[in-house]
Amino acid sequence: MAKLAAPIARLIDEFSRLPGIGPKTASRLTFYLLKVPKEQALALAEAIKELREKTTYCEICFNITDESPCPICRDPERDQSTICVVEDPLDVLALERTGEYKGVYHVLHGAISPVEGIGPEDLRIQELLRRVKGKLIREVILATNPNLEGEATAMYIYQLLKPLGIKVTRLARGLPMGGDLEYADAITLARALEGRREM
Repeated sequence: MAKLAAPIARLIDEFSRLPGIGPKTASRLTFYLLKVPKEQALALAEAIKELREKTTYCEICFNITDESPCPICRDPERDQSTICVVEDPLDVLALERTGEYKGVYHVLHGAISPVEGIGPEDLRIQELLRRVKGKLIREVILATNPNLEGEATAMYIYQLLKPLGIKVTRLARGLPMGGDLEYADAITLARALEGRREM
């Protein structure tokens, strides 16, 4: 088998470290970049460099931003008394796409996962508590993922917020639009029943 030039092998290795990119895709991306005009490849390298150098965490919500506080935290039109707690910055993007939520966010940067060695001290939970104690907060929405880690994280935060007398809610879960009951798992069906509301 032919030995790859060191720069090619290095880039394939770096691409392979990215989530969802296997060795074949990493190889395709690398050889694609060899074919494009030099300016295009350099623009990608510059974008990656700028991403690392010019982004930071918002000092209030810990979302990723290029200026702190972030545009959402600075927006006077947002309801500052409602905080939606999410695991990752991508969750903020998903919720913002709905156009329904008008409050602010708090990004934990993960979920409690003993298997992966992630405990409450590794997340932005203490910052959330300081934030809640420092302002007049009406509601905290726990929007962690509906999996074991997300549930554990939501329950942990709920136990910390409960003594403060703040309204704590959890995102409703249930059946997706266009889904069939026969294909839904028992937990999803049970939650759909629990979360039912009057028509």
